[in-house]
Amino acid sequence: MELGKRKEMILAAIVEQYIKSGEPIGSKFLMESLPISVSSATIRNEMSELHEMGLLEQPHTSAGRIPSQAGYRYYIDNLMNTNELSENERELIKNELERSMGSPDKLLEKAGEMLAKLTGCAAIATTPTDEGAVVKHIEIMPVGTRIAMIVMMTSSGIIKNGICKVETEITPDMIKCFYDIVNECFIGRPVSDIGTVMIQTLVASLGSNALAMSPLFVVLADIANQALQAEVRLEGEQNLLHHREFGENAYEMMQFFDERDKLERALTSSKNPLEVIIGKENMYRQLENSSMIISRYSIKGHDGGVIGIIGPTRINYAKLIPSIEYLTDLVSKMLTDTFED
Repeated sequence: MELGKRKEMILAAIVEQYIKSGEPIGSKFLMESLPISVSSATIRNEMSELHEMGLLEQPHTSAGRIPSQAGYRYYIDNLMNTNELSENERELIKNELERSMGSPDKLLEKAGEMLAKLTGCAAIATTPTDEGAVVKHIEIMPVGTRIAMIVMMTSSGIIKNGICKVETEITPDMIKCFYDIVNECFIGRPVSDIGTVMIQTLVASLGSNALAMSPLFVVLADIANQALQAEVRLEGEQNLLHHREFGENAYEMMQFFDERDKLERALTSSKNPLEVIIGKENMYRQLENSSMIISRYSIKGHDGGVIGIIGPTRINYAKLIPSIEYLTDLVSKMLTDTFED
């Protein structure tokens, strides 16, 4: 779809003013605000044609127009000029994030808190998941005579743990045997390799130690599987209750947020560095009145996860997109620095 320059100017003006005011935009405002001299009748004709093209909507019997979801899409793809962050804004974001450096969980939590506060939307993030990650460190910590905690850390910065109950007393010799096997068979190995088949083969090779040691490695396989699954973090979802555009749909969205598997699929459906998903472009009906801005962060050059927001379609895309991109770049750098070998 191609528009003439005048139609593009009118569409951009309507989108930007509607984002500010939330009220339908009429021809009088456009005649006074456009940088070209054009009659009110001409503007009304152009608005009518934009309406017929599906880029504008006319709520109720108002003479004014508002952008449709297609209008927002055309504006973002073709007309929008982003508002870059000032040096002061960048410094404030950086200083806040640096307080949580060293812990991936705390860093992502802080990033979500900041986005929710800055945008007035629900902030979302997925924990790192990198199918190319390798096992970096494994530790066993006895917490009783027959109970131990197994902790695994991957090259992507994921830390998982699990509690294991064994049939015999945990002895220093048993712990030494565990570490010998870990160092030989697990350290530096792709996390995705650690599954049922590998563990069965390993246990079969343990001979007389199989009964005592197998529960430890079964738990290790379980936490390796957990490390490959992204967790969805939400901050500020209650913000959506304050947007009148949602109405009763806000409560339906709240219920949808509890279905984390569906939410994860919605967030990870695209592999683009930055994605703006508007209204019915979302794969789930519960999100068809909302927009998502999703940005992918990386760890040591590998795909890590996503950070972004869910809000109404009437949000300030030109301002929010640069903020999300900058925050994502910082998270990528801080996570890479934390887990640099």
